[in-house]
Amino acid sequence: MAKSKAKRLREKLEREGKMNPDVKRSPFVFADMRTRTTKTKKDYLYKNKYKNHYSKEGNDGSFYFTDKWTYF
Repeated sequence: MAKSKAKRLREKLEREGKMNPDVKRSPFVFADMRTRTTKTKKDYLYKNKYKNHYSKEGNDGSFYFTDKWTYF
């Protein structure tokens, strides 16, 4: 990959013995400052709001109908 113009300028300043601007950067630049929260009960409930509600017993409201007298 090519070097950016800013990176080339920083390297040039460093070669000439001048101060590199990277040194002055705050350590918080690299920290992820976003807050993360766990999902609430409402979030879990609304996740399946419009989907077919699945239950472990199989009583999810769907059915499969076959005509046992018809053979193909």
